[in-house]
Amino acid sequence: MENSRRKQADFALMFCSLIWGVTFVVVKNALDESSAFLFLAVRFTIATVVMALLQFQVIARIEPQEVFAGMRLAFFMFAGYCFQTAGLQYTTATNSGFVTGSSVVLVPMLLAIFWGRRLTRWIYLGAFAALVGLYFLTVPVEGLRYLNRGDVLTFVAAGFYAVHIILVGDYTQEHSVRALSLIQVAGCALMAWPLTGAAAAIHWQPARFSGRWELWLAIVICAVFATAVAFTVQLWAQQFTSPGHAAILFALEPVFAVITSYIVLRERLSARAMKGAGLVVAGIVLAELLGAPTAPEAPEPVFEGRIYFKPWWKKT
Repeated sequence: MENSRRKQADFALMFCSLIWGVTFVVVKNALDESSAFLFLAVRFTIATVVMALLQFQVIARIEPQEVFAGMRLAFFMFAGYCFQTAGLQYTTATNSGFVTGSSVVLVPMLLAIFWGRRLTRWIYLGAFAALVGLYFLTVPVEGLRYLNRGDVLTFVAAGFYAVHIILVGDYTQEHSVRALSLIQVAGCALMAWPLTGAAAAIHWQPARFSGRWELWLAIVICAVFATAVAFTVQLWAQQFTSPGHAAILFALEPVFAVITSYIVLRERLSARAMKGAGLVVAGIVLAELLGAPTAPEAPEPVFEGRIYFKPWWKKT
């Protein structure tokens, strides 16, 4: 039973990676029609409404500690989306996908620094390979002076996403998955609107929204499938696997991104960038697949939407 549930979780996380990989191209095109923060505000608002309608019974049972946990998830998720979406204005969807994918290498590194986990040589080697890969992928031959600011913004987003992956693995063991999924998306919407207004008021990013059907289609894809559906699925699936194992499956996201970018936008990688992309993927494999087992892969059975066991990275 546990093995079957783990396989279901693996396929669910692969589905999330597919959806998120496709949205790099969707968002890249949408930013021609809308300012970044307003796009996020509308996206997360629609996603919140959809999730609230589908899970209306959950709202009445939300507990204060779930609100606190959900808002922490919302902060890191929204920060990641802000930097990633802003970065997409200046870099390619392909680069954005691979740089974002580096978050899976950051997961064990952050666990070691802030959670006291001991790392193996494979993780160190993987992190080094990914770092070198990111250099070849993002830094032009001319040197660091010509580094694309979009790639820098996206790497910051990867850091926030890594923390989000870790916290999801923690909080889904202690709180209602459906409550967390709704709260974190609603929290992103609550953060997005004031930021949109502030950015417009100081002329940092004037609010812009064309209202064309292509923009609305992109918002529906991102709000319903990539947010309401995918993040709910992610939170459910990560109950039955470890953050490290989830990170391996999330490594498929840049692969789906580059395939979609190639088909839709005709983006091509230079020989230097292909070398970098290969090293990033190799780093992910070394750090996560060849490293020591990160955790028991199947936690205790679920009871009424919650799991009662101590997260594996907390010291006994």
